[in-house]
Amino acid sequence: MMICNTHVKGASFETRALHYLQARALKCVARNVRFRCGEIDLVMRDASSVLVFVEVRARAGSHYGGALASIDQAKRARIQRAAHAYLSGWRGPLPACRFDTVTFDGAQVVWLRNAFSADTV
Repeated sequence: MMICNTHVKGASFETRALHYLQARALKCVARNVRFRCGEIDLVMRDASSVLVFVEVRARAGSHYGGALASIDQAKRARIQRAAHAYLSGWRGPLPACRFDTVTFDGAQVVWLRNAFSADTV
């Protein structure tokens, strides 16, 4: 089976984002969680036990709005549906949750906490 170069690059950026967040005291709960309705790149837990669903995006530069602009409403909805599916299997009381992004525009890394809300979940 041949692995697509974009998947290799994507996995590399996800690993970089994981290390970036771990260096900021977040702990990894899961990676590449897939459901029929969508995918979550990283599921992390912060120091206050908030469950953090992280979308990782990378662009060579900031042309066309950059990496953050590529997370449109449809993509946010898929992430929200995947988070809902993830939580549907949760045992015990549901934790507080938030949606973050880690974006790479060229050499610039930006971690945006509470990048979007779960209003539509």
